This record gives sequence, structure tokens and C-alpha cells, in this order.
Amino acid sequence: MASVWWKSTLYPSEQFVEACGAIVFDATANPKKVLLQHYSTEDEWLLPKGRRNCNESRKDTAKREVREETGYAIRLRPLTMATRAPSDIESADVKDIARTYDSLTEPFMLDVRDLGNGKGVKLVWWFIADVDGIVGKGEVQFKPEFVQCDKAVEKLTFEKDREVLTKALELIELSGE
Repeated sequence: MASVWWKSTLYPSEQFVEACGAIVFDATANPKKVLLQHYSTEDEWLLPKGRRNCNESRKDTAKREVREETGYAIRLRPLTMATRAPSDIESADVKDIARTYDSLTEPFMLDVRDLGNGKGVKLVWWFIADVDGIVGKGEVQFKPEFVQCDKAVEKLTFEKDREVLTKALELIELSGE
């Protein structure tokens, strides 16, 4: 039996959960603002995200979760970014290296969270989006607020959320926006 040269961990479906979230910008604000939500029960500042439903695309999950949690509709923002995924016009045997493409609405970040105690992992796919209007009130435990980008990084409770937002800001700057 051949062995592989990479580290690999297999998780059956009952051992993983997928979630999707979005860094949501108010493109009309000057200076730019980003959507955070305050979870008052724990006094935490978070980015909107939540679990993917069966048969739901990741893009649709990100849109639904932001809408459910904050009351805001979003549209995914096309960006210039690097990815190892081939474009839809490249051959199937294209080299597996990062290439930069324009106008992508793909996840820009993946957070793999070990749930501990043999419970498996949570995969959180992150997108970048713009607010597209208010469509509801959102969930009562969250209070959405647009915060200036530089202050938002400091305000987030968790370091991983700060890293996700920082990368999103880098991509926005790289795209010249």
C-alpha cells in the first residue's frame, strides 16, 4: 500500500460542519465602514457568519446568514485575488499554483476550527461583500453596526476575526478600491 507525502485527516459528515460569512462594506461611506455585530449576551464583537444548510451553495449561505443575523441584504464584491483554483477556461491539468484573477466572488479565506474532544472540525468560508439594503431586523441577540475599518479591526473580540478582516482590507486595497 502506498503512503502519501502530505498530512491528511479524514472527517465523515457527522464530524464536520461548514459555515460561511462575509466581510460587509458600506461602499457609500467615506471613510469606508465595515459591518460588525455586537453579541450582547457575551459582550463580543463579531463578523456575521453561520452554518451552511444541506444543498445550499456557500455563496448563498453567506448571503442568507448576513441577512438573518443583521437584517442587511448583501451582494458579493468581485475582487482581484490570488487562488489555487483554476479558472473556468483553463485546462484541467493546469499547474497547481496560486494565480491572480480579476472579478472573483470566491471565498478569500478559510478558517479550519478544531472543535476538540473528538467532535471534528468547523470550516468557515469567508467572502467579501457590499451592503445592498435593509431587508429585516436581524436576530435579536445581535446588534449590527457599521464601524470605520481601522476601528473595526481593534473592536473585534477574537484575533482570528481581526486576521480575516485585515486580509479583506488588504484585498480591497489591492483591487484599488
